[in-house]
Amino acid sequence: MSLGALMEEKRRATTSSSSSQVHMSNDIDWQMLDKSRFFFLGAALFSGVSTALYPIVVLKTRQQVSPTRVSCANISLAIARLEGLRGFYKGFGTSLLGTIPARALYMTALEITKSSVGQATVRLGLSDTTSLAVANGAAGLTSAVAAQTVWTPIDVVSQRLMIQGDVSLSKHLPGVMNSCRYRNGFDAFRKILYTDGPRGFYRGFGISILTYAPSNAVWWASYSLAQKSIWSRYKHSYNHKEDAGGSVVVQALSAATASGCSALVTMPVDTIKTRLQVLDAEENGRRRAMTVMQSVKSLMKEGGVGACYRGLGPRWVSMSMSATTMITTYEFLKRLATKKQK
Repeated sequence: MSLGALMEEKRRATTSSSSSQVHMSNDIDWQMLDKSRFFFLGAALFSGVSTALYPIVVLKTRQQVSPTRVSCANISLAIARLEGLRGFYKGFGTSLLGTIPARALYMTALEITKSSVGQATVRLGLSDTTSLAVANGAAGLTSAVAAQTVWTPIDVVSQRLMIQGDVSLSKHLPGVMNSCRYRNGFDAFRKILYTDGPRGFYRGFGISILTYAPSNAVWWASYSLAQKSIWSRYKHSYNHKEDAGGSVVVQALSAATASGCSALVTMPVDTIKTRLQVLDAEENGRRRAMTVMQSVKSLMKEGGVGACYRGLGPRWVSMSMSATTMITTYEFLKRLATKKQK
């Protein structure tokens, strides 16, 4: 029996006499999906979302590795003047190719865990609200860990391409800027493998897990709780019944709410992770991978705690826009991929 069916059965048994019960929009479980349509349509829809949001990720990355505080407007103007439109999409091909398998892995782990843990919590007699929060939190944790095995190497390659050509970095960080010049993603892959070996693709992997696993768990748990709370107020304030338009509004607001806190809490760790992945340290005339402590000391020297929050603006916007579009696209995708009832 699916999670949705179990929760519906529980509702009928415990709240059949209550007319004031606020129900969430019908949840589509993993067993209800046509997997081939789910992954094919997902690749197309999420590729479109990634294309639209990629320039914001480039701005965020350049701010995080910048030795001084530079506004998004100035970075945007510099990229437009010196690099043109292509500057906003450096590393995009590599990112897109890696995002497709990473997203498939992420969605698979997310849905399977959500379904399995959800069924277990319902059988344990937990309330609907608690079951949703626990299932979504566990699903967010496992999906982030699974996806990082693919996303970390893609991040290392694409972020190095993103900052290539940034004149301010070459001028102010001559001792830590990676000296390699990359023609494209394949060339970057080949050179990283030659200079650093396979470990070079997993720079910052541990801190990536520390960044994304808890963040994802908190995001999905808070999203489910925010969705239930906002949906309740939406229906009570406007006397709406469940409808597609109302569901989209609630999902978008819930996603934006969950993203704001997540961006603020995880920003320092994300800045350290980004620097570990793209910058080198110089010791005794030799370049080597930067350590966490070296990255932290460098940030403290450059601007204290405030330096850890460089790029917060575009990251907040990126996470909010990405989460809002991703979750509405994701829920829409699940409806498109639902198996036809026989």
